[in-house]
Amino acid sequence: MTTQSWLLLGTYLVVLLAAAKPLGLYIAKLMEAPRWRPLARIESGVFRLCGIRNEEMSWRIYALAVLVFSLVGLLVLYALQRLQLWLPLNPQQLANVTPDSSFNTAISFVTNTNWQGYGGETTMSYLTQMLGLGVQNFVSAAAGIAVLFALIRGFARHSAQTIGNFWADLYRITTCLLLPLSFVFALVLVSQGVIQNFTPYQGVTTLEPTTYESSSTNEAGQTVSESVTVTTQTLPMGPAASQIAIKQLGTNGGGYFNVNSAHPLENPTVLSNFLELLAILLIPAALCYTFGRAVGDTRQGWAVLAAMTIIFSVATIATTSFEQQGNPQLTSLGVDQQASATQSGGNMEGKETRFGIGTSALWAVATTAASNGSVNSMHDSYTPLGGMVPMVMMQLGEVVFGGVGSGLYGMLVFAMMAVFIAGLMIGRTPEYLGKKIESFDMKMVSIVILMTPTLVLLGTAIAVMTDAGRATLYNPGAHGFSEVLYAFSSAANNNGSAFAGLGANNPFYNGWLGVALWFGRFAVIVPVLAIAGSLAAKKRLPQGAGTMPTHGPLFVGLLIGTVLLVGALTYIPALALGPMVEHLILWTGN
Repeated sequence: MTTQSWLLLGTYLVVLLAAAKPLGLYIAKLMEAPRWRPLARIESGVFRLCGIRNEEMSWRIYALAVLVFSLVGLLVLYALQRLQLWLPLNPQQLANVTPDSSFNTAISFVTNTNWQGYGGETTMSYLTQMLGLGVQNFVSAAAGIAVLFALIRGFARHSAQTIGNFWADLYRITTCLLLPLSFVFALVLVSQGVIQNFTPYQGVTTLEPTTYESSSTNEAGQTVSESVTVTTQTLPMGPAASQIAIKQLGTNGGGYFNVNSAHPLENPTVLSNFLELLAILLIPAALCYTFGRAVGDTRQGWAVLAAMTIIFSVATIATTSFEQQGNPQLTSLGVDQQASATQSGGNMEGKETRFGIGTSALWAVATTAASNGSVNSMHDSYTPLGGMVPMVMMQLGEVVFGGVGSGLYGMLVFAMMAVFIAGLMIGRTPEYLGKKIESFDMKMVSIVILMTPTLVLLGTAIAVMTDAGRATLYNPGAHGFSEVLYAFSSAANNNGSAFAGLGANNPFYNGWLGVALWFGRFAVIVPVLAIAGSLAAKKRLPQGAGTMPTHGPLFVGLLIGTVLLVGALTYIPALALGPMVEHLILWTGN
């Protein structure tokens, strides 16, 4: 890594960790009823208006509320896409979205994944972007944090039959956390040049003519080419800044424009790039402190955050190093891979010269460490091992920071697995935060950990074994397999990024990826809530001489080892068929 890359990573981590405590402390206060009287009165009025009874729920009722709310959101978003041609705020008269794409997109945004098989500026109207995608960016993120709140209450309470009220959690997270942060962040983005308007798309005259070859088929069925020169360009407009703010803060990731945060109207400056990058991990990092505060021992939160930060840092260093090595085949041909006089050599394919390798690699790891999925470079153009690291970050279960709420409850599940393994080593009943980890808990832990690998590997196998799956696989061999593996890893782990060399906007992939999206979210949430209910009902055990400390370096190492071991044993055979083989081919030329 270059000095610039080291400084960037160091600065980023310092700012991130410095912001984690104050924001985490604020979020901890949201877990309980508001104490400020005017805010409490507003909340009570909203609950009465919506017919919400602010009563505690069992884990089953809490899970049912999450599922019903998400299903209603899916149906509304699907209808908006299918009817957008006849609805207002569609100045470009964009057509209704196809049924299979609407199905996939609706599930994608409801599950906080934001996988996009379409170009935003050419497919979605302003109304669909705001009322459909924008709203789900808020409430799907809030639902993830609400489930985390329920699990934290399971650890913090004892001999209790309830884990909170989903509707109250959803309201407080949305109105008191996500909306205020997004409003301020959107204003900052506007100040940097991100657009926010409702004007029709603008036609402008380019600085110089552009000539390209256009192919068409004549009446005789022959392909003919002709030279086309254009002197104008259409610039997309719309309410972008408001959606960009929540897409990053809520770890949603869906871009307003097709090329996401590589677009100059979505991410125009170095400052906007750093702030968007910071927003991706801000709330996931803060929630670690919230967890420690809520269970009465902040060291627990710092230990989990330390494990996440170590894995993240190693992954960033690895990705940056692989990309800075460049392409050996281009080097052998004498091609200069240096981007500019200020950019060091390396693989600059698919990267913005204004960001360079260091910033692009940091973003690639952050967006896949969190279940964000936004991009400022093309992951499909990374070197085989440089692209494998972001893929592995998703395959670990999106627990290294992860999505807002979902990342931490996934990591806490791994923490329970870690203490279970430690208990087996010493012949002692495993405990975590004063709660015995028993048979039912471990069954639910197993479901959570095994669900996404099952969806990823089964989906990939179906895609590469069927004609429909291979029909739009445009890159043969190892790289094509990597693209399919990346797609299902992204969908099942609710990330949303893509290698993008795969033609995925068709009935086969929209359907199968939609299935992976749905079960990757809710087949994990339900057992997590079951764990929360089980833990809340248990008595708290006093610490004894044999109690394993879960806040020191030993536990951090055990937690990291557990996360990496499960990921390695599950995915190494598949990775060996894709990026590892491609790396050997690239460096040996065979």
